[in-house]
Amino acid sequence: MLMKKASLVGAFFVPAIWLSAAQAFCPVPGGLETVAVQRVVDGDTLRLNDGRSVRMIGLNTPELGKKGRSDEPFAVVARKRLEALVSASNGRVGLQPGKESKDRYGRTLAHVYGADGANLEAQMLAEGLGFLVAIQPNVDLVDCQQAAERSARQAGLGVWRQSPVLKADQISAAGFAVLSGRVSRVQRNRGGLWIELQDAVVLRVAPNLLERFDVASLERLKGQQIEARGWVLDRSRRGGLKEGQARWMLPLTDPAMLQVAQ
Repeated sequence: MLMKKASLVGAFFVPAIWLSAAQAFCPVPGGLETVAVQRVVDGDTLRLNDGRSVRMIGLNTPELGKKGRSDEPFAVVARKRLEALVSASNGRVGLQPGKESKDRYGRTLAHVYGADGANLEAQMLAEGLGFLVAIQPNVDLVDCQQAAERSARQAGLGVWRQSPVLKADQISAAGFAVLSGRVSRVQRNRGGLWIELQDAVVLRVAPNLLERFDVASLERLKGQQIEARGWVLDRSRRGGLKEGQARWMLPLTDPAMLQVAQ
């Protein structure tokens, strides 16, 4: 994840008011599948007793260190918090599968609910232990999850204690990022709609997703300061970088992943 390293000095406590508020963000639906959790893999992934891995929809938490890399800030805190939430439900949670039920790794995509009816993604977001992500077509709870994240951001909780937002020209590696920049150019062609930020990063809306966006508004973004989030790709590694093109590309998967700076 491309974010400034935040100090983890001091324990991370969440006032009770935030916990009760989180439960109200995304009301529990009916007809949930109740499952037993074998273990919590990380802050947004569960392993079930039946062998399935569940990737929680709408939540992206900091990455645990792998292959010699160190844990990202709040990665361990997020995993431990999810473990506590699952434990508080006696190891059993409710699943609401997404419209797209599997990801490219074969994991089950689902919203996860605790025994008290709290949506666990919204709970984690309200405590600042992850970032909202919206990927079509699994966007049914975007509004309430966005509200949960907003409350944590305004209160400076967790990942929002120090701003994780990078300027477009600070991007130096592929991975998840929240970035900001001024739009220098907007172009539409057969490859979709392209929003260039200061010659450093280009945002792309694929042709099959354009109908989800207000294209006219996007085409008027030139000169405006915006914030975007998603998984940054290094086009130089794919052999597709032409002279004059920005090296870094961030595919936009839903309108919730882009906002005009206030």
